[in-house]
Amino acid sequence: MKHRKNQFVSILILFIVAVQLYPIVWILISSFKSADEYTKTPPYSFPSKIDFSHYSKLLDSNMGVYLKNSLIVLVFTLFGIVILGALAAYPIAKMQFKWRESIRKFIILGLMIPIFVSLIPMFRFYLKLGITNTYISLILPQVGFSIPLSMYMYLTFLNFLPNSLIESAYIDGANSFQIFTKIILPLLGNTTVTIATFNFVFVWNEFVFANTLITSTKMKTVPIGLNDFIGTYGNRDWGATFAAIFVTILPTLIIFFILNKQVMEGMTAGAVKE
Repeated sequence: MKHRKNQFVSILILFIVAVQLYPIVWILISSFKSADEYTKTPPYSFPSKIDFSHYSKLLDSNMGVYLKNSLIVLVFTLFGIVILGALAAYPIAKMQFKWRESIRKFIILGLMIPIFVSLIPMFRFYLKLGITNTYISLILPQVGFSIPLSMYMYLTFLNFLPNSLIESAYIDGANSFQIFTKIILPLLGNTTVTIATFNFVFVWNEFVFANTLITSTKMKTVPIGLNDFIGTYGNRDWGATFAAIFVTILPTLIIFFILNKQVMEGMTAGAVKE
């Protein structure tokens, strides 16, 4: 009975893995198909021969510019989310001051605000400031909407961190800034990796803000740049599109597989009090 149960669990896990991997494998296979094979063969069939011409088209396109823009936005956005989230969580969790609980509730209230509600007012505000088609127009809203969740995850860990550790540092002569940078931040390592990894996926694939606030070709990010492969009369070059999609999702897959252990540890940080 136990053996059958283990077999069932194994089959179920393999099925889930297959469902998860199928879209990625399908995109990779499709990126090597010739134009004729898209119309003459089933979508799930393997290419008769590997065709790298679709990837060479990426070198002749603006994909390099889009990757650079996405990378710049990603780095500064993740930096802002991590630093501001930790700076917000630390005093709320470990310092006593007036309105502390009200401030915590106000920041976490941001989790309930849909992005689309503020999209039009934000666009009009940025237009008046003249910062549309800039990196800052993509960085600011993504940092702002991500801080509540970032702070909440940091609070989950900091609430289980003993106050005696901080009190000992104060007795030894350390100030608040030294305690935060030399003691707290290193302890937040796994939580920081988790926050950065989750936000990496969302920032790298962000479409709404980029589609609304960016119109210049030189400032487009990767998700918006995929529309460049639409040809005349609306015909899409599917081979180049699939090649671009695979290149786009490859960094996300690499980051997740490398940091998978730290992400799992960060998700459970503070779940058990030692």
